[in-house]
Amino acid sequence: MRALIQRVSEARVDISEATVGEIGPGVLILICAMQGDTEAQADKLAAKIAKLRIFKDDEGRMNKSLKDIGGSALVVSQFTLAADTSRGNRPGFSTAAAPAEGEKLYEYFAAQMAAQDVPVATGRFGADMQVHLINDGPVTIWMDTET
Repeated sequence: MRALIQRVSEARVDISEATVGEIGPGVLILICAMQGDTEAQADKLAAKIAKLRIFKDDEGRMNKSLKDIGGSALVVSQFTLAADTSRGNRPGFSTAAAPAEGEKLYEYFAAQMAAQDVPVATGRFGADMQVHLINDGPVTIWMDTET
C-alpha cells in the first residue's frame, strides 16, 4: 500500500458541496492499494501511522504520535498515488489494485486505523472529492509497504 500522510490542523472531504468527512488536529491519509497488497500490510501500516512520532512535544520536537495527542485521521482513497510517470507525459495506473480490491483494502485500512483507538473519518471510494486541509508544519510523509 502507498500512503501520503499530512499532519493537519484540520481537514475535510466534500462531495457535491456536502461534507462527508471532517477532522480537527491529526493526519490526512491519502491511501492507495497496489496490486498484490494484503490485509496484513494494511494492519502494519495502520499501526505504524498511529504510532508515527510527527507531532510536537513541549520542546517543539516531533516526538509525539497521533495516539499521544488524541488526534484523528481522515482517510481518503487516492489511486493516483500509483502513478507511473516513467514514460511519456500521461501517467499510467496499472500498478494500482483493481477497483473492487482497492475499495475492500481502503475500507479495511480505515477500520484498522479505528482499531488503533484513533477517531476516523473517511471520504468515499471512487467519488469525485474535494479535499480541504490546513497542513501543519508543513509535515508530509510518504510511506510505501513492500509486496
